[in-house]
Amino acid sequence: MEAEWVSQRATLRCLRQEHPEWTQRQLAQNVGRSLSWVKKWLARLAQAPPDDLTVLFSRSRARKTANEPFHPRVIERLLEMREQPPESLQRVPGPKALLYYLPRDPELQALGAPFPRSTRTIWKILRKNGYILDAPQSRHKPREPREPLEEVQMDFKDVTSVPVDPEGKQAHVIEVLNFVDAGTSILLSAQAHPEYHAETALEAVITFLRIYGCPRLLTFDRDPRWVGSASGRDFPSALRRFLLCVGIRPNICPPHRPDKNPYVERYHRSYQEECLQIHRPTTLQEVEEVTEGFLTYYNHERPHQGRQCANQPPCVAYPTLPQLPALPERVDPDRWLKSIHGQMFPRRVKSDGCVEVDGASYYLHQSFAGTSVVLRVNASISCFDVYDESGCFKKIAMKGLHKEELPFDTYVSLIKEEARSEQRRLNTRKRGLQQRSFWD
Repeated sequence: MEAEWVSQRATLRCLRQEHPEWTQRQLAQNVGRSLSWVKKWLARLAQAPPDDLTVLFSRSRARKTANEPFHPRVIERLLEMREQPPESLQRVPGPKALLYYLPRDPELQALGAPFPRSTRTIWKILRKNGYILDAPQSRHKPREPREPLEEVQMDFKDVTSVPVDPEGKQAHVIEVLNFVDAGTSILLSAQAHPEYHAETALEAVITFLRIYGCPRLLTFDRDPRWVGSASGRDFPSALRRFLLCVGIRPNICPPHRPDKNPYVERYHRSYQEECLQIHRPTTLQEVEEVTEGFLTYYNHERPHQGRQCANQPPCVAYPTLPQLPALPERVDPDRWLKSIHGQMFPRRVKSDGCVEVDGASYYLHQSFAGTSVVLRVNASISCFDVYDESGCFKKIAMKGLHKEELPFDTYVSLIKEEARSEQRRLNTRKRGLQQRSFWD
């Protein structure tokens, strides 16, 4: 904008020199500005040499002289009002309240000295004297870099270009489950599926682990397909139990914190902008084809600006990856119990003397009906320690445990059945909420 104004002022000076006989109105019509603007700038140009370029630039509107300082008693009285609110004000007065009370003060009226007339001035006085503190500056602390294949992050990505089946479900027509290594930013796997639920998502994780082995950490968000329903189970979900049993620590992100799963979330942005929005696949086969092509391009050709890759493709920066431990041939299906050792479940005893934990019923005694108890997990002996107000009064063996190692394939069939049961509970709860909202 300033460049345009300078050009108009220079045009006015040239026209004045070339056509001294023109009137101010004629100059205004040729420059395209108002008559008052032409009068102001003709007067300003007449005061400067003909070849002076600085006169064409705007003058600063900032004050040329400093404001006169306020009387010291005005400042003191303002700070006194801040510490001791006037006229029985039951709160700490801010700049607006002080602006109201200052002219009403009898002492300042008798003094006759000027006082601040804007909240901005009062705010500056309070800040200078330490009554308003600056907010502490938040310092970003980068995450500690991971070793290659130490942590793998996974998440679902919708393919919104696929048309919705009017007779099918209304969302998540096709999703791609992506696995990204936090240590190298390599896209390890991208599996497209038309219907991801608790069982199919677990199958995709097992397929990935069969290929790459078991990393130390597997990070994911709180998607119900991963963690189950908050009200559906008391014990860990099928996926979490599977990971704990094969020696992988599940790292679950807090609610509404995608920044805790940053590598796969950042990949989703590149995948969306550089692949899905360009090719716009409409079928499962097209999604698989464009995803497979983008996986190769992303890992081997596309320069990655992350600190691990230093503007190189991830597979160029890390041509070889370490060998991870393979999935075990035999699995202890009760190993996950150690992760909830000491966890407590408060319950109210039913009229039949039973309490329910994770869908299983445990009998205490008829005499405890209507009372409140706490069941504490004792993983060392696979039981519940039952407490009331007087202390621990009973131990109950936990139900549903296997107490022996199983072949891996047998354990996979078992955990997939538990995932199916988990999905049925999620669907039942969802239908109940839909019916309730319909009748409300």
